[in-house]
Parts: sequence; C-alpha cells; structure tokens
Amino acid sequence: MARVTVEDCIDKVDNRFELVLLASHRARQISQGASITIDRDNDKNPVVALREIADETLSPDDLKEDLIHSLQKHVEVDEPEPDPASLIAAGGVSVAADGEDEDAPETVSFDQMSEEELLAGIEGLVPPEKSDDY
Repeated sequence: MARVTVEDCIDKVDNRFELVLLASHRARQISQGASITIDRDNDKNPVVALREIADETLSPDDLKEDLIHSLQKHVEVDEPEPDPASLIAAGGVSVAADGEDEDAPETVSFDQMSEEELLAGIEGLVPPEKSDDY
C-alpha cells in the first residue's frame, strides 16, 4: 500500500488494525460497485479507500458502523413492549373480573397417585430375565 496514504490516515483512525479493516471493507464495497467520492487517478481499490479516509470524504465512524452491520448475522430490533392498557383498549387481551388474564394457559395438573397405587403398580412389574451374558 502507499505509505504516504497510510500515514495520512493515521490521524483519522488511531489504530492501524482498525484502519486496515475499514479500508479493506471500503475497497470491497468499491469492487462491488459502490460509487467513489474522489478521483481514481488509476489507483486500485485499496488505495482509493485509503485516500477517501485520508481526505475525510467518508467518515471513519460511518465506515465502522457499516462494517459491523455487514458482519452481523442476526440483527436484533429493539422494539418497546406494548402498553397493557392499550392492549385492553384495542381488545387484544381480555381480563377476567378477578384480574387474571383469560387468554393465559391454564395450569397443568398431573395425575395424582397414592402410595398404595404406586406400590401395587411396582409389584405388578415383572423383573427382567437373567441371561448368561452378564
């Protein structure tokens, strides 16, 4: 890379590693068809990207945000929780007279078995046959 261009960029981006990441990301954008903000002057894409950063035609912070966004696999949208009062007014949730939500799932009850029934069930089990393999 052009040493003069890198030295021009260091005062815009303090960390050289971050500068390489941003310039390579911008060079990939240019190779994918993004418009350049300076004259090419027969330079290759990495040099054009460094010159754009050095001339401050692109903000390093914007490039950094774009780089982070391009690397994210799952973008989580933080939406506010709906207000319970607005849900009731919209008819989305019906509330019983005792204040409980009628649409909420009912509590699951499991079959109850007494101790005698459990013992009777265990006595009815047949032990496995013994084999010579063990």
